[in-house]
Amino acid sequence: MKVRIEIDTKTFIRFWLVLIGFALVGVAIYSARTALIILGTALFLALALNGPVSRLAVHLPGKSRAFSTAIAYIIVVMALGAFIFLAIPPIAQQTGKFIQSVPTLFESARTQWYGFNHLVEQYNLQPQLDSAIKALNESASRSASSIGSNLLSGLGSIFSVLTAVFLVLVLSYLMLIEGPSWSRKMWLLYSDKEKMKYHRKIAQQMNAVVSGYVTGQLTVSAIGAAFAGLTVFVLSLIFPVPSNLAIPTAAITFVLSLIPMFGATIGGLIVAALLAFNAPGAAVIYLIYFIVYQQIENNYISPTIQSKRNDLTPLAILASVTIGLYLFGIAGGIISIPIAGCVKILFDAYMERAAEEREKEKPKETKKNTLIAKADD
Repeated sequence: MKVRIEIDTKTFIRFWLVLIGFALVGVAIYSARTALIILGTALFLALALNGPVSRLAVHLPGKSRAFSTAIAYIIVVMALGAFIFLAIPPIAQQTGKFIQSVPTLFESARTQWYGFNHLVEQYNLQPQLDSAIKALNESASRSASSIGSNLLSGLGSIFSVLTAVFLVLVLSYLMLIEGPSWSRKMWLLYSDKEKMKYHRKIAQQMNAVVSGYVTGQLTVSAIGAAFAGLTVFVLSLIFPVPSNLAIPTAAITFVLSLIPMFGATIGGLIVAALLAFNAPGAAVIYLIYFIVYQQIENNYISPTIQSKRNDLTPLAILASVTIGLYLFGIAGGIISIPIAGCVKILFDAYMERAAEEREKEKPKETKKNTLIAKADD
């Protein structure tokens, strides 16, 4: 049995126009990804600080939102300064130590592992092995000596990062101050009150989902970072591990834990690798702690704090995080879930409105069929 589907020209043209429109929007988003990362990060920070700023403004003279926002941003800038001066140097130190120790570690493993020596002798791999060790030594020497030559390019990258951070702080500051007034002005543009109420309801749902996710994720990440830093500090009292690794551990754990699903795992592996350079036993103990803590966080801490849920399936979460990371890097992975939650709210609202429209059409269709039946009689 053959089924023939007929599509009129108007529908065919509309389909291709919609498809081309989506493609153009995708190209535009990808082309403007740097600006979108800055705007998205600024919105993320503004939503995170909106609650504390609003509560603080109530207790200030004149209930000044601008003053409460300024206080909040002084704290944010101080936290960023503390991160730069306390977290970055130990990470750079451990990275340099690792680069310089790779050839030594490789040679030590070669001399201590009998099976490896036997394999080298059996297949006559000694020339290739010597060549690889020599290349590693040369690479480590170049990395250590090229710091000065790469300083200018590094300064350029640092300048770009500092510019982006400055823009994020300024944009989020203006969002916090001007956001309420812009919101009121936008709703006054509506002439249809019913449509305004409907759109306002959707906007409130999206704000609740995004704000709940942002504050909840920041809280969960902060708790995980505090425990991770404390664990590394305790390990530094037992093993030959620098105690100043505790702050970089907390910073790495906090930032990467903001990425859903696998961000915390990546952070745990990075910290374990940093510990392994100094004391392999400390790295093993940290991995055991990390596995146990992840079970506690996933089953108790996160469900308790994350009161606002996006109600997304695991597939939707994984897909949105993957797309966010691929297009926009770490920032895209962090903001992918609230964006996906907003898209779901819009889709649900569209489906609900479409169902209501179909229900309204049913009486008309019934009445039309009745009139046709009477005319036939």
